[in-house]
Amino acid sequence: CLASSLKDLQERIGNIIVAETRERQPILAKQLDADGAMATLLKDALNPNLVQTLENNPAFIHGGPFANIAHGCNSVIATKSALKLADYVVTEAGFGADLGAEKFFDIKCRKAGLKPAAAVIVATVRALKMHGGVAKDNLTGENVEAVKAGCANLSRHIQNVKSFGVPVTVAINQFIHDTDEEVAAIVASAAEHGVKAILSSHWANGGAGTEELANHVVDLVESGAAQFSPLYDLDLPLFDKIQTVATKIYGAGEVTADKTVRDRLKQIEDMGFGDLPVCMAKTQYSFSTDMNLRGAPIGHTVAIREVRLSAGAGFVVVVCGDIMTMPGLPRVP
Repeated sequence: CLASSLKDLQERIGNIIVAETRERQPILAKQLDADGAMATLLKDALNPNLVQTLENNPAFIHGGPFANIAHGCNSVIATKSALKLADYVVTEAGFGADLGAEKFFDIKCRKAGLKPAAAVIVATVRALKMHGGVAKDNLTGENVEAVKAGCANLSRHIQNVKSFGVPVTVAINQFIHDTDEEVAAIVASAAEHGVKAILSSHWANGGAGTEELANHVVDLVESGAAQFSPLYDLDLPLFDKIQTVATKIYGAGEVTADKTVRDRLKQIEDMGFGDLPVCMAKTQYSFSTDMNLRGAPIGHTVAIREVRLSAGAGFVVVVCGDIMTMPGLPRVP
């Protein structure tokens, strides 16, 4: 997903560390002459999948690295192809904006030389009710106060995305049980941050249901207000990058890591990979590493369980809390 060409893909694959020598020096796939064969296996997968919407609009669906464990974005090739084919390109950065958006900005945009002109945060009444303390099986009844309480979560996301220097709007993805009062609460909360929240009924009405949102996004893009900048510098030590994401995006009070994790970070730096961005693996249900901690918690602890070097992709995966890195499995695999 981060490769810009077949040649680049082969180079990335060649940099995958497959073993270590007795002296703990990395052995790369290209040292085993495996990179050519591996790239050949992926030569068709590298091509974006062009599909069409129900209203005959073109869309690329290419790649699916979940943002709770990977970088959460579609392929660089798909995005750059779309930019050559359309006046405006919307790309999804999956899961919560504390994961998908942060990684889109700090990993994909940085590696691909992309400069986003606007950001759309998608919110639902149901999700904000949950962040306001309502149980998952009780989300259909009106509860304006719970929506207002849950908007603390949306406010944090708005502030986070703005910190990258990108103008923001909120798309309220409409469900049939949403009431006018609940939607109004979200609009009012976003307005407190100078952000316009727009009700979007594309699920029911297709393109017509999101026309107002689309026009507003175009206005943001054409305003030229974006001054995009990643969150941290790549020359920072790896642990400092982790702390920056945890404190500035998650609202954490501290980051903890045992000696094994800290030694592994130092080993990665000593191997020459200290200038890579970090890819945080944590729950998508909370700003914290506790999936049950709703809203906009502050001062919590982010515990690093493990770090993994993804030398081919070009980032260091930081596994936090109780997150499973094999997604899509049923409760009983």
